Amino acid sequence: QVQLVESGGGLVQDGGSLRLSCAASRIIVSINAMGWYRQAPGKQRELVATITRGGITNYADSAKGRFTISRDNAKNTVYLQMNSLKPEDTAVYYCNVEVWGASGYVGVWGQGTLVTVSS
Repeated sequence: QVQLVESGGGLVQDGGSLRLSCAASRIIVSINAMGWYRQAPGKQRELVATITRGGITNYADSAKGRFTISRDNAKNTVYLQMNSLKPEDTAVYYCNVEVWGASGYVGVWGQGTLVTVSS
């Protein structure tokens, strides 16, 4: 069973930066898209950014120009560099990785890492 280990969350001041990482717990035969989502208190989980196996990226409007998603296919790891953080970025951030299984690609979620931006 694949497990995703997230790290890099924490407390940062308004305007600060953080880098999130999400690594698979074992070598995976095939990974398709990888992405980051977030869920703020009282709100639904929302897309932050995704990246295809070929490196094509997609960002939520709130993340454009401030966040950068990247991946290291050799390490089965996806990163999210977050700059110019704002209090409204406070949320639990989850990675999601599409892993090849018996029925095709299946999305696997990380456990989440808390990001708190103080004003």
